[in-house]
Amino acid sequence: MCLNGLKYGNPVTSKCWVVQSRNCICPAPHLHGEPMQRCAPIYSRASICVKVLICAAIVLSFAATSQAQPVHGIAMHGAPMHQPGFTRFSYVNPEAPKGGTVTFAALGSFDSLNPLIIMGVSAAGLRGYVFESLMARAYDEPFSLYGLLAENIETPEDRSWVAFTLRKEARFSDGQPVTVEDVLFSQKLLRDKGRPNHRTYYSKITRAEKTGPRTVKFTFNGEGDREMPLIMGLMPILPRHFYSADTFEDTTLKPPIGSGPYRVAKVDAGKQIVYVRNPGYWGRTLAVNKGRFNFDEIRYDYYRNNDPMYQAFQKGLFQLWRESDSGRWARGYDFPAHKDGRVVREELPISVPSGMSALVFNTRRPIFADIRVRKALTLMLDFEWLNKNYFHGLYTRTQSFFDRSALSSHGRAADARERELLAPFAGAVEKAIRDGVYKLPVSDGSGRNRNNRRKALGLLKQAGYTLKEGKLVEAKSGRPFSFEILASSGAQQRLLLKFADALKGLGIVVRLRQVDSAQYQRRRQTFDFDMIQAFWYASLSPGNEQLFRWSIDSAGAQGSFNYAGVKNPAADAMIAALLAARKREDFVSAIRALDRVLLSGHYVIPLFHTQKQWIARWKWLAHPAKTSLYGYRVDTWWIEK
Repeated sequence: MCLNGLKYGNPVTSKCWVVQSRNCICPAPHLHGEPMQRCAPIYSRASICVKVLICAAIVLSFAATSQAQPVHGIAMHGAPMHQPGFTRFSYVNPEAPKGGTVTFAALGSFDSLNPLIIMGVSAAGLRGYVFESLMARAYDEPFSLYGLLAENIETPEDRSWVAFTLRKEARFSDGQPVTVEDVLFSQKLLRDKGRPNHRTYYSKITRAEKTGPRTVKFTFNGEGDREMPLIMGLMPILPRHFYSADTFEDTTLKPPIGSGPYRVAKVDAGKQIVYVRNPGYWGRTLAVNKGRFNFDEIRYDYYRNNDPMYQAFQKGLFQLWRESDSGRWARGYDFPAHKDGRVVREELPISVPSGMSALVFNTRRPIFADIRVRKALTLMLDFEWLNKNYFHGLYTRTQSFFDRSALSSHGRAADARERELLAPFAGAVEKAIRDGVYKLPVSDGSGRNRNNRRKALGLLKQAGYTLKEGKLVEAKSGRPFSFEILASSGAQQRLLLKFADALKGLGIVVRLRQVDSAQYQRRRQTFDFDMIQAFWYASLSPGNEQLFRWSIDSAGAQGSFNYAGVKNPAADAMIAALLAARKREDFVSAIRALDRVLLSGHYVIPLFHTQKQWIARWKWLAHPAKTSLYGYRVDTWWIEK
């Protein structure tokens, strides 16, 4: 019997697998008339995924399940760092003064005050300041949660279900209590009407029920996703007396009601949103909130592009600037407020993966369906020249989707567990990437990039293209190789123009098109582009969000972050393995294996990252001495009086 196996499936219910570990025998195939065999991927439609559920039942019937007990916190792997009775997180100042008004800046526009639906562009700050979850995340740990709306959490060792007990004092901003009925309402509403990631998470629940006056329980579908209790702890809780399922998916500028520390005080559509601290906020004395939410008023002013926004910062119209331009960081702070010390610059430490900033191939487009084409264009991005001439040598090339961390596969050979996970997917990982010796193409920095251009042309010829009168055309049809890069800001233009110029040397015609933020978001959400520049944030504990980025089913789900259109069974399997991992070492192996699969697919052209966070702030805007693992957090800042 497969007592030590892992069972997992795609949560959007189109495919399922049974994959076992340590060379065990899998019981599932013979249940459907197939002979007993070594474990291999099994693909089926949702209607016959019952084989997976039967396998899970067999496994669980033999497994000993420890008695669940209510606890104050939970960690994804191991035990949470903060003990019962802790008073604050380590990255806050418990003596931070309260009061004052701070203004931040946002790029683009907004037309909605509902951040939980796919329609519209929601205003900045809503999710963090207005809406709360059952648990609060600690940012001095990889992935741990502690009670917020819920006073405790209860889940068995196999994490097949989770229960939360609400705090008696929890209130929405209109004074109404937060009840189990509100939690169940939120679960059903977001499952049916929410963003695709909410629908994916909630689809894994087989039963949601009230088990006590203040206790709610969610039972999961047996896929072995050990992150689900934490995901449920982070889902937003909405007041059922305010929202209606009939109108929830409509964009609205009506100020919402939530249980968070701030209320929406003023809305100027597309231009400004203002939050005021709720003086009666129910959770102000909780340990998870100590030293946080210190401003009386928070404003977000919107700007159409970066240049006027930066000019406004110099004048003090808003107080914090997150720098992303190496040229400006190197020599752009010669304005009076910086010279006289009213504005200070800092390089703050950050301990999370860099994430992936990249030019993204939309592989749904026939022109990018061939991996040889994608490899060829990757050869044409001359990072060494760009870094030297445009970026003052301040950037590091991103070699992994989890670069700058131990989760990265770059420079590391696949360990035994990775090889075991990848074994059913022959050819999914390139040998050099599996062996840890692969690195992105390197040029001599001269700007000519001749060697890489020659290699690129060879790959394009293999893919069926040829040069004709200086133009790259498809050999059979004579159709020219031409595509569009969609941009959302002028700040991208210099990089994209240089890349387009390099491709011109191959006879490729590239059109750059800049659109406003609303149109850009619509086209990105509907995958109406050939190539875009995108960024995928990475944490120290990747989880279900990877499905939203790379799974087969997310490739066809509008609004997902699977911009590249990745449809790779190996990626789905590695994500499922990381979700089912119980030990940290197995989790890390699954992450690295996923990294290798994505890198081997050449779905993106990786760009670059910094080793620290660059910020500039007006001096009277203060922050704690210690930075969280995830970098600075403005909800811990205050105004120095």
